[in-house]
Amino acid sequence: MKINRSGTKRNKTRINAQNASGVNPRKYPHISASTNKVLMVGNEAIAEAAIRAGCQFYAGYPITPQNELIAYMARRMREEKRVFIQAESEIAAINMVLGAAATGARAMTTSSSPGISLKQEGISYLAGAQLPAVIVNVMRGGPGLGNIASSQSDYFQATRGGGHGDYFTLTLSPWSVEEAVRLTSLAFDLADRYRNPVLVLADAIIGQMMEPVSFRLCRERSRPFPAKTKKPWALTGAEKRPPNVVKSFFLREGGLEVHNARLKNKWARIKVREQRFSVYPVRKEFSNGARKASKVRFLAVAYGSQARIVKEAVDSLRNEGVNIGLFRPVTLWPYPKKGLVRAAKEVEKILVIEQSLGQMLEDVQLTLPGKEILFLGKAGGGVPSVTEIVKFVKKNVGAADLRPVQNKL
Repeated sequence: MKINRSGTKRNKTRINAQNASGVNPRKYPHISASTNKVLMVGNEAIAEAAIRAGCQFYAGYPITPQNELIAYMARRMREEKRVFIQAESEIAAINMVLGAAATGARAMTTSSSPGISLKQEGISYLAGAQLPAVIVNVMRGGPGLGNIASSQSDYFQATRGGGHGDYFTLTLSPWSVEEAVRLTSLAFDLADRYRNPVLVLADAIIGQMMEPVSFRLCRERSRPFPAKTKKPWALTGAEKRPPNVVKSFFLREGGLEVHNARLKNKWARIKVREQRFSVYPVRKEFSNGARKASKVRFLAVAYGSQARIVKEAVDSLRNEGVNIGLFRPVTLWPYPKKGLVRAAKEVEKILVIEQSLGQMLEDVQLTLPGKEILFLGKAGGGVPSVTEIVKFVKKNVGAADLRPVQNKL
């Protein structure tokens, strides 16, 4: 599948002891020098990626299933002589991030679903004041306190602007620990480029699973930032320049309307430029030896960790003669509508699979009016299994849709 465009003396010694991958071999003795990869838990890998992306300020509050992330930042930010604050609440944390972002610092906070809900007012203020920041949501089951199992039920909150007012946050969704590393680094760049908060929407599976990752593409950003990331709007003191004003409060008549129009133009640019997706296409000429193959062509649509399970089901179905592909959005906002339309062009049926009661389903329906769209989902921590997906697709293929395949070899 291809991604479309889309301290102390002791601490200093530990940092200097890093090998070619940039990861401390004393903490990770199982690192492979030949592949420059290290086995890491997703939460810790995201934290390390943020540090390597130049995160200068972190404020957060503990909540399962992202506690490893905040614990890792507590240790590593101190080693790097950067600012780490365990705030008294999620509300305090997001407002600390707002203050740091206003000074031009690369700032970040993380939480899990109920905690992200508490941050929504601050995220709205960030968007309204055009301040760049990175927010990581390691999703868990809901509504309410729910449970600590993996879920994808925060999709609406992430992609529709979860707080008050008209705004959007760029939303990136990794399907592996390796991709979580890359997207975390990208999130900081996108936040600075558009002066907008960026959300990395992970889940408990991504946060808790352990996979080999490489940090070679997450090179350390120099401090101070190079010219391309300078922020002339930042509140750095008005010495030898006029004062800067960072605000989301416009009382003069017509002022807020003008400001919202300016924001709308920015989000229109983001929609055009930042649609990212991965596609495992349906085959136009599908042959599977002497087996039977379906005349009906399916396209599965899934994101995040659920897409990994769907990919395994797709491979299994192809081996059994079902012509099926997989479309995986990497940006959930902006939703990669153009890519989905192209991927679904030769497809008769669309199957949306997610860990919710049908949230991304609405974006697929809006993108593909007139297509037959099926849905398979579970909420509250339930995970559709490979077996369930295979059975569901076979049931909707039907015996009448099967035909013998000519072996062209």
